[in-house]
Amino acid sequence: MKFRNELKHHVTEFDLIGIRQRLQLIAERDIRAADNGLYTVKSLYFDNCYDKALTEKAAGYSKREKFRIRYYNNDTGFIRLEKKSKISGMCLKDSYPVSKEQVDRIINYDISWMEFSGVELITELWAKMQYQLLRPKSIVIYKREAYIYAPGNVRVTIDSDICVGNDITQFFNKSNTSIKAFSMSILEVKWDEFLPQIIRDAVQLSNVKSSNFSKYTAARFNAF
Repeated sequence: MKFRNELKHHVTEFDLIGIRQRLQLIAERDIRAADNGLYTVKSLYFDNCYDKALTEKAAGYSKREKFRIRYYNNDTGFIRLEKKSKISGMCLKDSYPVSKEQVDRIINYDISWMEFSGVELITELWAKMQYQLLRPKSIVIYKREAYIYAPGNVRVTIDSDICVGNDITQFFNKSNTSIKAFSMSILEVKWDEFLPQIIRDAVQLSNVKSSNFSKYTAARFNAF
């Protein structure tokens, strides 16, 4: 694992016309994408009764973390527990595969098995569910369009149709029981040591500013 740089922008559909045209000329599509270039991301976010993750993000803490469970295109054969850390603007993500059965047990607070899982990330989540009172809190669902550019290990994503659900028992429900939480699309650019100029030129717009956006925060503030 290593820290990654990350920039986020709010973008309009008009902005995306040019961005897509430029990216399609220089970058590869994500392998998860369907014929329309999109795939669905579904995440279950954790927080505690004091909304620690939410308030730290909203307050702009330079050092913070959040746990989530994520899967794609309703494929429960590939589910990952993730911990995303941020320190002074740099991002680090640790992840480990989990099964649908394990996630169902976590949702139902059957967590004793986690202490002795032998997996550091699972044991860490168990400890923080015990001592920080972390619990599954909110479901966030959106459509993602993603591009890969090998030099600099660059990943550009466009997330749209961002929805939220507060019934965590519906995490594996294939029907969309969520509500729209955010109207604009979010452009994210992630890279390692350097961001190639060709990518900067492809995604930078004169009327678009970088933002410190969080889909979890936007979902909570807009839907609850």
